[in-house]
Amino acid sequence: MNFDMNNLLVSLPEIYLLGLASLVLLIDVFLRQDQRMLTYALTQVGLVGGIFLIALLPGEGRQIVFDGHYVRDAMADTLKISMLVLTFGAFLYAKHDLQSRKLFKGEFYVLGLLALLGMMVMVSAFSFLTIYLGLELLALSLYAMVAFDRDSPMGSEAAMKYFLLGAVASGMLLYGISMIYGATGSILFSGVAAGLLGADKLVLVFGLVFLVIGLAFKLGAVPFHMWVPDVYEGSPTSATLFIGSIPKIAAFALAMRLLVDGLGALHLDWQGMLAILAVLSMAVGNVIAIAQSNIKRMLAYSTISHVGFLMLGILAGTPDGFSGAMFYAITYALMALGGFGVLVLLGREGFSAERLTDLKGLNKRSPWFAGMMLLLMFSMAGVPPTVGFFSKLFVLQAVIDIGLVWLALVAVFFSIIGAFYYLRVVKLMYFDEPDTDAPLTAGWDTQAALSLNGLAVLALGIFPASLLSFCQLAFA
Repeated sequence: MNFDMNNLLVSLPEIYLLGLASLVLLIDVFLRQDQRMLTYALTQVGLVGGIFLIALLPGEGRQIVFDGHYVRDAMADTLKISMLVLTFGAFLYAKHDLQSRKLFKGEFYVLGLLALLGMMVMVSAFSFLTIYLGLELLALSLYAMVAFDRDSPMGSEAAMKYFLLGAVASGMLLYGISMIYGATGSILFSGVAAGLLGADKLVLVFGLVFLVIGLAFKLGAVPFHMWVPDVYEGSPTSATLFIGSIPKIAAFALAMRLLVDGLGALHLDWQGMLAILAVLSMAVGNVIAIAQSNIKRMLAYSTISHVGFLMLGILAGTPDGFSGAMFYAITYALMALGGFGVLVLLGREGFSAERLTDLKGLNKRSPWFAGMMLLLMFSMAGVPPTVGFFSKLFVLQAVIDIGLVWLALVAVFFSIIGAFYYLRVVKLMYFDEPDTDAPLTAGWDTQAALSLNGLAVLALGIFPASLLSFCQLAFA
């Protein structure tokens, strides 16, 4: 393998992020507890630097380096910048929750940066080896984030479940990869794509089944979703908001690299599998979410249903479907981040807002932030003119274009059912009396970010072309 400058230039954002994580870890060792703001500030400044680095990195078109294992293209750049921006927001929201729980430590930011590094490696992976390395780095960091509150028995239990089921998913994925490698003789996506024509179809289909099962575990799609509600409920809100938002973008990239770049010739085989998973996810996620009284569990089942929608764009197998799914993944991460941001806003020392009833009467306590939550809930439900409406519209249009009208109708049906639990949150905020008159204690930065987050959901809904054009450019 040649380590020339071109190789290093393409992977410079990942090298930079690894250096940032190491620097934060090293500096944090020498800081007292009352100096932890320095770790936080360094992390946030580093993330902003990463955004500029990717935006200013020279080079055009698709660049494949490290002997075909790594790729830089428009999709990778767009997704990486999106993940860096959203991680900045997640760390900002998490600060207040960590401080109120007395968990404000540099380790959280190091774990978050390493998880982000794993996601960025996944986004640029162009071989089974690279994608697996990125996936495991992400998974190991997330296990530790779930168990970040070591005194919480629920957190430890959730982390153990997540770890065990994650190990099963990794095993499935590896088994599928080994069968496809056996059939095609390559671990590079370019080699796999070229080797599909002469390979044993039976072995390929069996490998594909295991691959899709592993992918469904990682996405949290039904029937491999059982870890999602427990992890969301058991982990601290600061970890939940990270796990529930940014990794969805990486999951989209994982599906695109594995299924489209590597196994695009088997589209008809994996299209049917994804259609079944999508319908089950939309049905189970939306119906069971109605019965939840814990808002974190409700958002977990909501995530499962959104994963079903995300799959619709990918299974379409067209550039419009891919750009629609990419738009969906980015905007869903933005909406989820805002939803958990409101829970952070409602929390205070010794109290975490986790039940739906904690949102009672929010309009009387703060009309502005009740309005922001209303925008976020409307967007998740797909109410125009919020961005959630257009994200659903784009993926539905993609499946209609390939003749799967029945699938679009099923998606619309379950989306209408799902609107019930989002509107219930609005009813609690505007028509119920508050259980407490405690003031909102989050800092000005959290409140400003939450306002920006809520307004961005509306602005991207009014002007969807501003983001959609970047997504379309990635598949032009």
